[in-house]
Amino acid sequence: MTPELTALALAGLLQVVQYALFAIPANRELGVGYTSSARDRPPSRQLSITTARLQRALNNHFEALILFTLAVVVVTLGNQSTAVTQYAAWTFLGARLLYIPAYALGWRPWRSAIWAVGFLATLTMIVATLF
Repeated sequence: MTPELTALALAGLLQVVQYALFAIPANRELGVGYTSSARDRPPSRQLSITTARLQRALNNHFEALILFTLAVVVVTLGNQSTAVTQYAAWTFLGARLLYIPAYALGWRPWRSAIWAVGFLATLTMIVATLF
């Protein structure tokens, strides 16, 4: 397995971890009755600030994972794995790891800077395959 595919697999596992980091407090705060329902009505209680931030970080990871997966597929199927793409893949994963506490704890402006590092790492992978 290429280093890029390994980073993608770990990013997928990170998604699972993020889901648990959000779901456990959300179930406590909203109640299992609501979270296991069809959610046709808004909850009677609000999520705490930290849990709501964890939900937004989780959703952001879904979005980032789409483009990163595309980058890994292009690198892998194009047989374009290089030191640059490998470093970029690990940089993406590191940025996504740091993004969780940055979002949950409200690190400003660092959260946006960390997001940008991950985005630019993904963009680097795609551009590198074209040259």
